[in-house]
This record gives sequence, C-alpha cells and structure tokens, in this order.
Amino acid sequence: MHILHTMLRVGNLQRSIDFYTKVLGMNLLRTTDRPEQQYTLAFVGYGKNPEHAELELTYNYGVDKYDLGTAYGHIAIAVEDAYKTCDNVKAQGGVVTREAGPVKGGATVIAFVQDPDGYKIELIERKSE
Repeated sequence: MHILHTMLRVGNLQRSIDFYTKVLGMNLLRTTDRPEQQYTLAFVGYGKNPEHAELELTYNYGVDKYDLGTAYGHIAIAVEDAYKTCDNVKAQGGVVTREAGPVKGGATVIAFVQDPDGYKIELIERKSE
C-alpha cells in the first residue's frame, strides 16, 4: 500500500493552482470539471501516481472559504535549501509562518509556509547526495 493523494478543499481553484505550481514548483497533472455535481478537481504534484503522491485541489462551486478545523496538521515537502525556498516563497508573495531554522531540540532545518486557503506546508531540508 502507499498514499495516492491528499484532498484539500479550496476557495479559488486558479489561485491555489498558481500557488502550488508557481510558488512551490509542482506541476498541474490533470483537471476534471463536473458541472452537474458542481465541483472541479485539479491534481498537482512533483510527479504522477503511483510513483509520487499528489494533491487533489477540490473547488466546490460557490464556496469561497472553509474553516480549517483543529485536526488538520500540514503537508510536508522535502527541499534542497529551506532558507532559499522561504526567500523564493516571499518573493512571489507567499506567506512564511516559520522562518527556516533547526527544529527545536534537533539539527534538521525546517520552515513553514501557508497556502492561500491557510493550509500549512512544512519545508524539510534534505540535501542531495
């Protein structure tokens, strides 16, 4: 077994596609519009299933905001340089909620950014070998 995708409900599909593709460098993999059911899906990621997990961005017609709730945590993404990634996110108008630096009590460098709907994304520095 392996994870195929995680679904996030979004208030503005194009704004979210732009964030995940332009700010975080993912690819728009496919879209599906279901007018009779009143929703549109966009799948984004760094690669396609089954080799890579994807994010399913779901826009329900007429809903422009969701309460995130207290159970949701975050999405984690490996990055080569968390400091540089934070600089790039800010340069493109994104929000950094925790600047890059070592995790408390450890040496792993992490940061947190926020997507346009308020979802948290953890950036975990993983140097190439």
